[in-house]
Parts: sequence; structure tokens; C-alpha cells
Amino acid sequence: MLRSLAPQVLGTLVRRHGAFDACEDAVQEALLAASVQWPADGVPESPRGWLLTAASRRLIDEWRSERARRDREAAVAVREPAAAPEPDDDRTADRDDTLRLLLLCCHPALSAPSQVALTLRAVGGLTTAQIARAFLVPETTMGQRISRAKQRVKAAGARFEMPPPDERAERLRAVLHVLYLVFNEGYTASSGPDLQRGDLTAEAIRLARALRAALPDDGEVAGLLALMLLIDARRVARTGPGGALVPLADQDRSRWNRAEIDEGTELVTAALTWSEPGPYQLQAAIAAVHAEARRAEDTDWPQILALYRVLAHLAPNPMVTLNQAVAAGMVHGPRAGLDLLRPLEDDDRTAGHHRLPAVRAHLLEMAGDTGAAREAYRLAARLTTSLPEQRYLETRAARLR
Repeated sequence: MLRSLAPQVLGTLVRRHGAFDACEDAVQEALLAASVQWPADGVPESPRGWLLTAASRRLIDEWRSERARRDREAAVAVREPAAAPEPDDDRTADRDDTLRLLLLCCHPALSAPSQVALTLRAVGGLTTAQIARAFLVPETTMGQRISRAKQRVKAAGARFEMPPPDERAERLRAVLHVLYLVFNEGYTASSGPDLQRGDLTAEAIRLARALRAALPDDGEVAGLLALMLLIDARRVARTGPGGALVPLADQDRSRWNRAEIDEGTELVTAALTWSEPGPYQLQAAIAAVHAEARRAEDTDWPQILALYRVLAHLAPNPMVTLNQAVAAGMVHGPRAGLDLLRPLEDDDRTAGHHRLPAVRAHLLEMAGDTGAAREAYRLAARLTTSLPEQRYLETRAARLR
């Protein structure tokens, strides 16, 4: 509940006072107070009103204690009755505020890592410590990153309002990309002992649902939510004893979450009927084809390959090519997949990334070239910083003797 209320309360405060940094700190203090008081005293009748009042009082106290420096803000705060929260049924305002917050946190002046950190802090309601743990960096480092992000937003003159029409499409793409990055980091952690971080995937899905509520007529928003649901449906089946990685072909598909699959399939199917196909819709469609196969051998690889070809034309990038190579290998044989990988060998974006040798190893193994496959698996294992992936790749290499 607290995480869903955080952007609503923060949006109201920023809309009233305009001081994003101070308002965000006040909301975090209110969330902390609620996490302590509500379990002991019970959830108040109006949780949002309680948080808004607590955060407003925190703002007033802060501004009063720094009166010499914040006379203007203090005057604004005094004019606004802190104990008079807005009606809880003002859902349109809440929804718009959440969207504005997402757009503000994904301001083009920020780098992608800073956009992710600020979104999780301001819109997701996570603490700095929680974000730092998720990305395996010291809390002080993450705190500095978030602080610099706030200062950049302020220096850029960003206002808490919808961007001009000519900027909205680009800003929305940034929001979708940030949520996609958060989900991917949760689904396959880039480093550390755990393959998955369920808190991040859940948060990405929650924020995607909020964005979908704000923009119900946007096909790519629906596509991103569908993609997350269809991929997350496999989460329980992706790990074996001790957290070992279980590849898609070997997963027990009876453990997949059918409710998420049904919702995701319905979302992307509907979006593709009334919206121009975009990258997230196409990826969701591919995930839906995988989900339709009750057994790995029933997978409709020709359809998946056709979808990847469209995706590669619409949004070409090395990761799409890697996945397209796997699909081509399944349809036309491993040599066809290996041919698609050759241009990536000179691509700076894949240099040093473990996925390229991992896919090459898989295709070489399919082709019967066990020696070259073994060396490629070993190279991929050395390049990855994820311990579960490293163990999986080393195991694959050890089997090829």
C-alpha cells in the first residue's frame, strides 16, 4: 500500500510547492513513520490523507528551521493548510501526478542509471538503502547518484507539468525504457549471488500498471506490461535447487503462472488489433508464442523467427540479433544462426558482453562442434558477473568433453 501511495502524495506536494527535492525527502520521512506507526496503531481511515499530512508537516518543520534560506517556501507552506488532505477519490489527479512524476524522473538531462535510481526512489517509494542493495553498490554511492540526479533536474529547469506535445513521445519512450531496465535487472540480476530479484520485477510491474492506468490508449504501454507479465510468469520455474539457473527449454511449464500468461496474452492481442505495432508489443507477442507451447518441442519457432525479423527491422539492436540468431538456428539450423552473429563480433555494444559467446556456444553445440562450444561457454562464464549464470555456463562447458 505504501509504495502505491508514495507517488500520489509526492505528486500532490510537488504540485503545491514545486520543491521536488524537499518534497521527496518529506514523503520518505512520512513513509518511514507510517511503517513504524501503522503496524502498532492500525492503518488510518484515510492512509493517503495521513501520509499527506505527515509529509506536509515535515516540510513545514524543515522550512521553518531554515527560515533564513527558505522564506519563500515557508510562506507558501504556511498558506497551505497542512492538515487538510485532498479527497482520496480524486483518482484522476492521482493518476496524472504519477505520470508527471515518471516523466520528471526520466528527464533527458539524466543518464539511464540516474533515471532508474530516481524513479525507484521517488515513484517506487524505495529507500536509498534498498535501491543500493538491488544494484549491489554502497548506499553512499547510490545516495550521491540520487542527489546528483535531483540537482540535474533542478538545474535543467524541469517543472512538474506535462512536457510540450513535441517532447512527450520521446519522454514516454524514456519512461518505458527505465521500467524495462528495472524489470530486466530484477528478472536476471546483472551481478551477485542471486539470479532474480523479485522486489524489482514486482515494482516494475506495479509501475507499468500505474502507467497503463494513466495511458490506457497507448499500445506500447500495454505491450510493455504484457511483456513483463508473460516473462514474469516463468519466474518460479527458472531456478532449481540452490538457485541454479534452469533454461527455458528445461523448465517445468506446469509451474508457470497461467493467470499472468492469460492477462499478458490478452493485453498484447488486444493492443495489436488497434495500435501500430511497436518494439514492446512485438517482444510481448514473442513471449506469448513461447507461453502457448505446453512443451519446449511444441514451440512455434517459425512464428518467433518471423516476429524477430519484424522487430529487427523496427528496432535493430544487438540483443534482438542475438535472439533472432537463436530462432534462426532452431528453424534453419545452427549455421544460419552463427551467420547472423558474425556482424556482432565487431560491434562495440557487444564487445565484452557474455551473451554473445553464450549464444555462439549454444549454436556451436547444436552444430556438433563440441570443442569450440566448450571454449565459448568458458569465455561467457568468465565475462558474466552473475554467479548463477556463471555456474550454469561452466556446467555446460564441463559436459562437452
